[in-house]
Amino acid sequence: MMEPRSVLSVGATLGEGPVWVAHDEALWFVDIKERHVHRFDPAAGLAHRWDAPGQVGWILPTDNGLFAAGLQTGIHRFNPAKETFTLLHAPEADRPGNRLNDATVDPAGGLWFGSMDDDEVADSGRFYRLHKGVLTESGLPAVSITNGPALSPDGSLLYHTDTLGRRIWQTRIANDGTLSATTLFAEIEDGAGYPDGPTVDAEGCLWTGLFGGWAVRRYDPSGKLMTEVRFPVANVTKIAFGGPDLTVAYATTARKGLTDRQLVEQPLAGNLFAFDPGVRGQAGYMAAI
Repeated sequence: MMEPRSVLSVGATLGEGPVWVAHDEALWFVDIKERHVHRFDPAAGLAHRWDAPGQVGWILPTDNGLFAAGLQTGIHRFNPAKETFTLLHAPEADRPGNRLNDATVDPAGGLWFGSMDDDEVADSGRFYRLHKGVLTESGLPAVSITNGPALSPDGSLLYHTDTLGRRIWQTRIANDGTLSATTLFAEIEDGAGYPDGPTVDAEGCLWTGLFGGWAVRRYDPSGKLMTEVRFPVANVTKIAFGGPDLTVAYATTARKGLTDRQLVEQPLAGNLFAFDPGVRGQAGYMAAI
């Protein structure tokens, strides 16, 4: 595997939510704390940034040619050309201390997403699914910081992360969309960082960023650790597979929580990285919200 290299210098406070948008041939991601949406065109070497009206946890393409954005106040329709954010759903209007944190899209266009306590203390984070205007709470246990979800290639398994608990869980999705049979998939040992955003490749193996762990890891479908890719920065948040054939792994990173001395020692912290994962990713789906 290639050593991760910095491909875009953004110095994000909390880079997150990378997603390759095939029809745009670009990688989109966010800086949650700085309230930025980023677009990176690797072929042209060009980048663009939009300001969001609140903390933005993720950005995903929708079936109407626009984007869904998970802000602290709820799910918004984002129109890059008009630079507008329009509120569509406020799933946790009664929990102003929460914000939306990570998301993915299933083969039917269902948008799976999680919330979290912005202070990272209370167990107030939950997982939801939004599909064609219908919002459903997953019923999974509440935790402080949710990450994911991510889906197996056939869409039958949902992976969801309890970041502070250092656990990644696996739940079966029935044909009618209900969840059952949750089991522990992987647990991160003390001193190895905290599991952040998960991503599943075309072979059904799960990759997770390790916040404070200087690495991303790949686990096989049984939960066995296969590979660890080391980074020159401590806080690796999430990867996305991109490029025309989905064989490039892009990784967002963060400066959040680093001391002044650590920032000097990690001058690339917060940048967007890329490496050769040795495997293809899954093609993404458009959200039908």
